[in-house]
Amino acid sequence: MSTTIDPAGRLVVPKAVRDAMGLKPGVPIDIVYIDGRIQIEFAPIDATVDASNGLPVITTSDDVPPLTSEEVRATLETTRR
Repeated sequence: MSTTIDPAGRLVVPKAVRDAMGLKPGVPIDIVYIDGRIQIEFAPIDATVDASNGLPVITTSDDVPPLTSEEVRATLETTRR
């Protein structure tokens, strides 16, 4: 899939790639250059884990939207392959 860099130096990420990754405006991402390739990943989220009550509870310092049932199901299916 081809794309371009505009005169301001911005990289155009094709819609099919944005949709496949779930990228939406305002989502923080990390871009790195490794071994001749540009990699785009979701930026890590600062979180803490508290397991003092038996089950782990993850708390973030960022405002993170909850996962939908569809997102959880798709992630499970992807990792089971």
